[in-house]
Amino acid sequence: MDFLILFLIYLAVCISCMVVAIKFSRQSQECFARISHHVTQVIGPVIPQWLQIVVQSVLHRLIRQRSSFFLVLHLVLEVAVYGEYSWEVFPYSLELGFRRNILLLPYILVLGKMYFFYLCCTKDPGTISPSNHKQLLKVYMYDGTLYQQSHICPTCKFAKPARSKHCRMCNRCIHRFDHHCVWVNNCIGALNMRYFLLYLVTLSGMAAAVGTVTVRYLVQVALMSNLHQAVYVNADGEYVPVGILYIVQKLFLTFPRILFMLGFTLLIFFLLAGYTVFHFYLVITNQTSNEWYKHKNSCQCHMDNSRLDKPTWGNVYHRGIITNVKEIISPKTEQKKFR
Repeated sequence: MDFLILFLIYLAVCISCMVVAIKFSRQSQECFARISHHVTQVIGPVIPQWLQIVVQSVLHRLIRQRSSFFLVLHLVLEVAVYGEYSWEVFPYSLELGFRRNILLLPYILVLGKMYFFYLCCTKDPGTISPSNHKQLLKVYMYDGTLYQQSHICPTCKFAKPARSKHCRMCNRCIHRFDHHCVWVNNCIGALNMRYFLLYLVTLSGMAAAVGTVTVRYLVQVALMSNLHQAVYVNADGEYVPVGILYIVQKLFLTFPRILFMLGFTLLIFFLLAGYTVFHFYLVITNQTSNEWYKHKNSCQCHMDNSRLDKPTWGNVYHRGIITNVKEIISPKTEQKKFR
């Protein structure tokens, strides 16, 4: 069972890394800064000063500045998955008689994903500039709780329009700011949210398609090898059918790269599917990740402090599912106050 244990450890590490990465891509720059500070304090006495400086510089670049690291990592992982799929799964599945259109579906999805990925990386998310500032001030009303009319951006030196936020990584205010996504190295705002949603959908579809074909291939191999009918002799000399763990271990020993790729792909699918559903929930309720996060924190502070006089946030921007979806498809940027 050594290989199976190794595989489970691999899955656990992947889950931990992806959960942290997804949290980091939303609202956790401050959390990572605190973690890096504590880690530096702990390991500081046992590592050289020059190495501490290098580590702090790298962490600062990843946490506080725009960086292409996660963008490149995303592409490398994608190439690794599709490389294994094209090298082993696709040709072997073709030999087993799988329908060609099913096997080609992951390649079709990756083309669509790359298009939306490119748009997310390059499209302006809704930068607020002196030329459009007055216009964007009139788009959304101030709710008086999360957004106050008197708030001035200390960096941009102008009144912050409602639902906007200054991104420290991009160093600019973004109209209807959602979050800064390290995976596309860009902010997600009013003007590129629709592309980001399509990017998530196609990326989840890619993982689902690759995972489905791979699982089907492995099941077919197991059936052709009669692994489900294998037996072993127990301590009492009785013939006992093997369990699912034996089949998984046998497949792992025979196709280790395919099993590693499958584990990673299924993990990515479940995480992305949940993340995609969360963003569609935000769309139909007309919230942003930034607003959801602030509202969640304010509720937590309210519960901790037991202050009954603390105002609660009512979503004044919610105007029905259809209207909310239309706002994502055709972002509000005109001189028309949101009522």
